[in-house]
Amino acid sequence: MANILIGDVHGCYEELRRVLEKADFEPCRDTLWFTGDLVARGPDSLNVLRFIHSIKDHVRLCLGNHDLHLLAIYAGISKNKRRDNLEPLLNAPDYDELMNWLRRQPIMQIDEQLKLIMVHAGISAQWDLDTAKQCARNLEAMLSSDSYAFFLNAMYGDLPDFWREDLQGIDRLRYSANVFTRMRYCYLDGRLDLNFKEAPEDAPAKLKPWFMLPRKIPDEYSIAFGHWASLNGKGTPDKIYALDTGCCWGGKLTALRWEDQQYFKKRKIKQKD
Repeated sequence: MANILIGDVHGCYEELRRVLEKADFEPCRDTLWFTGDLVARGPDSLNVLRFIHSIKDHVRLCLGNHDLHLLAIYAGISKNKRRDNLEPLLNAPDYDELMNWLRRQPIMQIDEQLKLIMVHAGISAQWDLDTAKQCARNLEAMLSSDSYAFFLNAMYGDLPDFWREDLQGIDRLRYSANVFTRMRYCYLDGRLDLNFKEAPEDAPAKLKPWFMLPRKIPDEYSIAFGHWASLNGKGTPDKIYALDTGCCWGGKLTALRWEDQQYFKKRKIKQKD
């Protein structure tokens, strides 16, 4: 049995199928891990979700910011953007089924045997593992509840940008969602900067990638994440794995087979005019 970790798919269904073929994936034998952002921008978000849903018993995924935005569209809170190529999904007969499955998926995955954590964007340097787990559980409980639309309506915003133990209610949920699904850079004190998105070599001195700050998560754990295509899978410390290599932007879709640390990549297929 292999654990195969997949970077941001973003609706690139054909590339997903081809990279899994290269990795010799067998759904009855192996487990797929997804860093989130399953949908949007690529050409076939509908079939990405249908495929993952069809093998859901062999999948471990965490939700990304584009997945949350899709749920906000489903809840009637946000508007669909044409550039996201979501119309076939929004008009599909199984749209309700897929959305109600999606909103019940985790925000963070942890495997204690593998000592592996997966999130979409990152983990706050201010959090120890128990705090990260609790914040993820709080978000997951809200998204799977009948009140999920209330949170989705209030999740947009950059504040609060600094963790405090006494954060409560929507402030705690919004901060947690921003860490798990949007974070790239922090100030040296751990405060979030959610605006700068370029590669670290272009960052101002006052900002550091979240994974370059001292962390409270025990060193025995590896952390895999997506979200940050401009890293192109490079420049992270030991045991930190950046898996988003920008397939929907003309880059590649990356898969990592955990057991032998072998990478498999598939370049974006050019669409016919």
